[in-house]
Amino acid sequence: MTAEASAPTPAFSPWRLNVAPCMDWTDRHCRLLHRQITRHTRVYSEMVTTGALLFGDVPRHLDFNEEEHPVALQLGGSEPEDLAKAARLGAQWGYDEINLNCGCPSERVQRGAFGACLMAEPALVRDCVAAMRAAVDLPVTVKHRIGIDQEESYDFVRDFVGTVAEGGCEVFIVHARNAWLQGLSPKENREIPPLRYEHVYRLKRDFPQLTIVLNGGVKTHEEIAAHLAQVDGVMLGRQPYHEPWTMADWDALFFNDPGRQGLSREAVEAHMVAYMDRHIARGGAWPQVARHMLGLWNGTPGARKWRQVWSDHSLKATSPAEVAARASAARGGVSAARSPVSA
Repeated sequence: MTAEASAPTPAFSPWRLNVAPCMDWTDRHCRLLHRQITRHTRVYSEMVTTGALLFGDVPRHLDFNEEEHPVALQLGGSEPEDLAKAARLGAQWGYDEINLNCGCPSERVQRGAFGACLMAEPALVRDCVAAMRAAVDLPVTVKHRIGIDQEESYDFVRDFVGTVAEGGCEVFIVHARNAWLQGLSPKENREIPPLRYEHVYRLKRDFPQLTIVLNGGVKTHEEIAAHLAQVDGVMLGRQPYHEPWTMADWDALFFNDPGRQGLSREAVEAHMVAYMDRHIARGGAWPQVARHMLGLWNGTPGARKWRQVWSDHSLKATSPAEVAARASAARGGVSAARSPVSA
């Protein structure tokens, strides 16, 4: 697959469908799996802090597979100069977008003075965006919540977006929940604060010139379609991770591209098995890849037994092809190691 083959149909926003950046989940192995299932959906890296890039192992954080395009790099930071340097690195490595995290509520992130707490400083976020825009010729986008703590007024998020847009941000990815900075874990912050989709819809009405992407609690095709009637795009996180085959119909339903309708789970698994071999040749281990595809067969007969084989750490020294054969036998299917890979 080429980067050109991954380009969204021009009639649709490049941000029409997106898989959310998720810490410990959306690494390059996960993103490659998702790209086998959908050509056009935009995928995002895990959040990478500016410190990790300016003082750490850049290849470890930024290396990715060419097949992943379109792929965005999400940054965590609050110093405009540091973010500009990190954005340049992202551009040099070939990412298609730089996204600033203004939505993560974890205490660890807050101690670094970035994430959701930045929503209290819209002028600083504006300056961060402006610095990155000046540094790279890529879209610079912001992912944020609709409020922080008990601030539930629409005016808060409206003013945040209006101020940040002054820095040159044209794409806002809005998690339709508040972020409670005290008293809730990151998991609870994804579930307890109520969803208020109308706030996101109002942002699109008040800022028609901006691209507004809705995030939070979306699971079904019907929900995606309903939101797309109100905003430019939809971002999903947990649903495509735990149920990756959810994405198998997205290209046809939402991008008018039927090219993947003949794709099979066997073909996707076979592609990932071949990728595991390449990953091992570079010094990796196949469980680092396999953990992301454990939901591939969910909802089909034998899926639990298939997962058990791929999750069996006693097999970590066994070749991926042999593990695939055992998993397929446990599932009662044809070995993915011998299945043809669809284009």
